[in-house]
Amino acid sequence: MSEVVRCDWGVMPPIYVAYHDEEWGRPVRGDDRVFERVTLEAFQSGLSWLTILRKRENFRRAFDGFSIPKVAAYTERDVERLLADEGIVRNRAKILAAITNARAALDLPGGLSDLVWRYHDPDAPAPRTMADVPASTPASKALAKELKRHGFVFVGPTTAYALMQAIGIVNDHIEGCVAR
Repeated sequence: MSEVVRCDWGVMPPIYVAYHDEEWGRPVRGDDRVFERVTLEAFQSGLSWLTILRKRENFRRAFDGFSIPKVAAYTERDVERLLADEGIVRNRAKILAAITNARAALDLPGGLSDLVWRYHDPDAPAPRTMADVPASTPASKALAKELKRHGFVFVGPTTAYALMQAIGIVNDHIEGCVAR
């Protein structure tokens, strides 16, 4: 019986295995679904992705299922509600960024999903090892710059690349990985 090959980070704990095998690198489209990933990637900044995955359902509840119009309408009362919510990461700057980004997403011609998917490169080669996976790329730098031009915050090139990986714009599962 042959051993199942996975990206190094996707072998433990079980929540990582499920995320690796079933979600990461799989195409995600739709403005609210992409907005969820943008928001979670921003909240992850400086933290473990495991922390975000464990709190993901709490984030979904707290942020109204990541409905862009609902989050864009948040007021200071909502900010205070979120800061008091022990189920999420309680960081004022990141909460404010989510609201700012929802408002920016509302104003995008064509929507958020269409904007980020312009950076899809289906011909990118598979990385041989995780050491071959960059932290950012020219495309993620361009995406971050475009998002910022439209009023987004907390979306630097590294966060933009993590988003691109998470929603399948790039496929950084290593060569031979079961999820590739």
